[in-house]
Amino acid sequence: MQQRLIKEMESYLQSLSEAERIDAINTFRHTIHTLSPFREQPIDCVLWIKHDDIYANDYNPNNVAPPEKRLLSQSLEIDGFTQPIVVTESEPQHYEIVDGFHRHEIGKSRAALKRQLKGYLPVTCLRKERQEKVDRMAATIRHNRARGRHQINAMSEIVRELALLGWSEVKIGKELGMDSDEVLRLKQINGLLELFADRRYSEAWTVK
Repeated sequence: MQQRLIKEMESYLQSLSEAERIDAINTFRHTIHTLSPFREQPIDCVLWIKHDDIYANDYNPNNVAPPEKRLLSQSLEIDGFTQPIVVTESEPQHYEIVDGFHRHEIGKSRAALKRQLKGYLPVTCLRKERQEKVDRMAATIRHNRARGRHQINAMSEIVRELALLGWSEVKIGKELGMDSDEVLRLKQINGLLELFADRRYSEAWTVK
């Protein structure tokens, strides 16, 4: 049964044009993913998506220095994509990057990679319940911090936006992997009074 299905799949895929074959493979993978014991893990389903359908987010605080960016480009050309771009499908055929901005940028702009990848890039999608912007922002920070890279000013802006959207310091710390002092320091960088509205200060801190 299994071997017959494999042969039928091979025959079917060989009968398709390249673009149709990529679409069919994505469909097969997604179908298998829905039945997989590991379907809660995004990496269980890597899809090939046209790079024009993948968009940068407007809050990414990560930055790669020129030497590291050149090394990343070399790695992608020599070793290939060993990590997919992490995205959310905010609407049909519109994939917003959560992690992998520089892989996306290099993959769609380097001539050698464009030829190798035929205008596609590998992506894995976060679960549907992580589609809200605050959840996407928190996921981006977690990915960046796990690699030990983030920009302080951009991180401060993220904390500011999350606070203004109603997240408490405790929730911000828990979601972004920070202790209370780090959250407070990032708030202080912005220096906005509304970020401290939930804090009480003694008269000793009051400017006379």
